[in-house]
Amino acid sequence: MESFISFLNTVTSADRIGFVCLCLAFAIVLEAFIPLFEFKGQKFKHVTRNLVFVLTTGVVTIVLAYLAFEVIRIEDYGYGLLNLVTLPVWVEMLLSLIVLDFFGQYFIHVCLHHNKWLWKLHLVHHSDHKVDTTTANRHHPLESFIRFGFTLFGVFIIGANMGIVMLYQSLSLVLTQFNHANIKLPKKLDLFLSYFIVSPDMHKTHHHYRLPYTDANFGNIFSFWDRLFGTYLPFDREKLVYGVDVFFDEEANGKIKTLLKQPFQTYSKPTLAPETEIK
Repeated sequence: MESFISFLNTVTSADRIGFVCLCLAFAIVLEAFIPLFEFKGQKFKHVTRNLVFVLTTGVVTIVLAYLAFEVIRIEDYGYGLLNLVTLPVWVEMLLSLIVLDFFGQYFIHVCLHHNKWLWKLHLVHHSDHKVDTTTANRHHPLESFIRFGFTLFGVFIIGANMGIVMLYQSLSLVLTQFNHANIKLPKKLDLFLSYFIVSPDMHKTHHHYRLPYTDANFGNIFSFWDRLFGTYLPFDREKLVYGVDVFFDEEANGKIKTLLKQPFQTYSKPTLAPETEIK
């Protein structure tokens, strides 16, 4: 286990980029063979547009990780709970993954939905009307900065080293590509997986266009956070409608310039009651 963590410490930025490309390619292949929905028209344009945000998310994350661990070298300061006790490596790894998943994914995700300005940032992600694996990292660059800040806070709390942080980021990437992918697993398998990790059906409920489903199923790696905090909701995947009720113009949602300006637009409250349908 220690040798594995040591190996992760040697992973370069080029290795990370290669891993991202590999995950994307694998998910796209799965989407071709077991699609949940048959999206019609302009598939290449949709993927290309989302890949712009994948690129900006990747650049922001890599640059900030380099500054944190290579320039500032936060590991050398001895912060965090793991520096106060001696535990087996596998226990340190598991505790670190749990803490980082909470701060870097679940907690900040809840904040993004319940703060007006943060929600306007996060609309870039939710305004995709054809959710697939490229949607996973369709984030406004400012959101990427904020998300990394919360991950870094988790690093200070638990005291994880660079190798464990790399493991967390790798698992987070695999799971977010997996649970956003436009794939249709057998329902019993998806349900079984959802008791341990965030499955595709569980997360896609979160991308339904209206409340209360938009404000549910916030997890990314571990699914128990939503059950623990009462934010888990099931939904019939066949009835999913992607997008957001207050920003339902698919043409506008497809323009990168419009999406980049979204955080600076006027906040709009949700307009649809639970029984209302978009015509």
